Amino acid sequence: MLAALLAPWPLLAAEPVLFDWFQYHGDDAVFATPLPDGSYRNPVLAGFHPDPSITRAGDRFYLVNSSFAYFPGIPVFESQDLVHWKQIGNVIDRPSQLDFDGLGLSRGVFAPAIEYHDGVFYVVNTAVDSGGNFLATASNPAGPWSDPIWLPTIDGIDPSLFFDDDGRVYLLNNDLPEEKPRYDGHRAIWLQAFDLEKKQPFGPRKVLIDGGVDPSTNPIWIEGPHLLKRDGWYYLNCAEGGTGPQHSQVILRSRDVWGPYTPSPHNPILTQRDLPDDRPQPITNAGHADLVQGLDGQWWATFLASRNYGGVHYNTGRETFLLPVEWKDGWPMILPPQTAIPYVAKAPTFMHGKAAQAPLSGNFSWRDEFDGPTLGPEWMYVRVPKQAWVDLDSHRGQLAIRPLAENLDSLRNPSLLVRRQQHMRFEASTAMQVPTEAGTEAGIVAFQNEDHWLFMGVRRHDGQLQLFLRRRDGGGEREVASRILPAIGQLQLKITGDQGDYGFAYDAGAGWQWLQQHEDGSILSTDVAGGFVGAVLGPYARIAPQE
Repeated sequence: MLAALLAPWPLLAAEPVLFDWFQYHGDDAVFATPLPDGSYRNPVLAGFHPDPSITRAGDRFYLVNSSFAYFPGIPVFESQDLVHWKQIGNVIDRPSQLDFDGLGLSRGVFAPAIEYHDGVFYVVNTAVDSGGNFLATASNPAGPWSDPIWLPTIDGIDPSLFFDDDGRVYLLNNDLPEEKPRYDGHRAIWLQAFDLEKKQPFGPRKVLIDGGVDPSTNPIWIEGPHLLKRDGWYYLNCAEGGTGPQHSQVILRSRDVWGPYTPSPHNPILTQRDLPDDRPQPITNAGHADLVQGLDGQWWATFLASRNYGGVHYNTGRETFLLPVEWKDGWPMILPPQTAIPYVAKAPTFMHGKAAQAPLSGNFSWRDEFDGPTLGPEWMYVRVPKQAWVDLDSHRGQLAIRPLAENLDSLRNPSLLVRRQQHMRFEASTAMQVPTEAGTEAGIVAFQNEDHWLFMGVRRHDGQLQLFLRRRDGGGEREVASRILPAIGQLQLKITGDQGDYGFAYDAGAGWQWLQQHEDGSILSTDVAGGFVGAVLGPYARIAPQE
């Protein structure tokens, strides 16, 4: 992965900072319960994996997620059984494809939709504030994917393709209604024919849904549309209610692809908004579902939801869940009303192998020794790197980061590598060589966006080695703890988290000691930080401004 970014770096101002390894361990109580035979755990993709879209190609399933302004973008996962997933590539894996400079982290690529047809994989997506709607194609879902094929006549977000059984193809998407919106969040779902050879929509556009399934209630944010066909019916499957606690999934059907569409009498077919707020171990925000038929004929839904603490906080972002779909009287239902999403559910009859789903769900330990030729698929950059500041070749068995001058509040690409926080209770640690240059600071970061992060690092200050913890929580950054260290060459750093309680520890050769305990980590939750992403963790190095 990312071999193109591991070319020799250009001349920069500082010597590289060397990291020997990075380790992550998750230990959530909900993942510790015994797993009965023939069962699986939800979420199937733990941590920040929002807006899942799924397709089937033969006996394999392929799933993509939103990645916003992270790079590589739009991760592609493969599974044989809908439970055990492996990331095999990214749709956006070349710096030349998109540019996110100047964007907040929750802009960039929004909800992608994947389809497979006649040997070709198609992903349509919106690059918000960075190009608009586009199509990418591949014959191999692992890549390479094409450069974005822009769709300049289509505004709005959340495009998807539908391949009808008569050979016709259609493009759906969310956009403004035909008339001036009556209220904030008033949107519509549009349909237009699509020319597969020219890879562009054509002909008249038509509104299929204006507002939502019950316009009299002023429903908000009808979005994420998908079409499927079953028994001669066209089913229009959409999210409604926004991505917060009121999120839901609704379904409508018609005998004609152009409508009119009749809402299901059982809507919403998935939500958690009708459950008490004080329930234990809550799962909230459920919606944005996509449906697929399994190898045994059973239908399944992938969807996003969030695991909360404190009623409203979720540091792990919006995750990917899986549930069976039940059809009754020609209508699908993912979950009956007032029913909690289960953490453990009966697996598909065609589930392969062991029940363990690590390292994408469940409790597990993960360690990167940086001894491979390229970075693993877990790692992401914050926005698209413009220069190759990562190197795995010059110091074999170590990650070398050549520091950039970008601070963590930058709207460009800081020299920070991150992997997702997948648990409420976790530890993330690293071993690093102490920077030799006075102008360099480096360490480990818990990051939510450019305005919400915690950075424990080390620097040389007034001839001494200083360990510090710096915090940014929506305003200016401030230093909340510091300590003078002995003259050492190597240092281990560790971040611990338990819901919103974060700790920062170090080992300078005398065992682990705390720099700071009980730091408020709720600043890394989506409800505090805003946006659509989850918390991430990783090593960071920076050329600090001279005092």
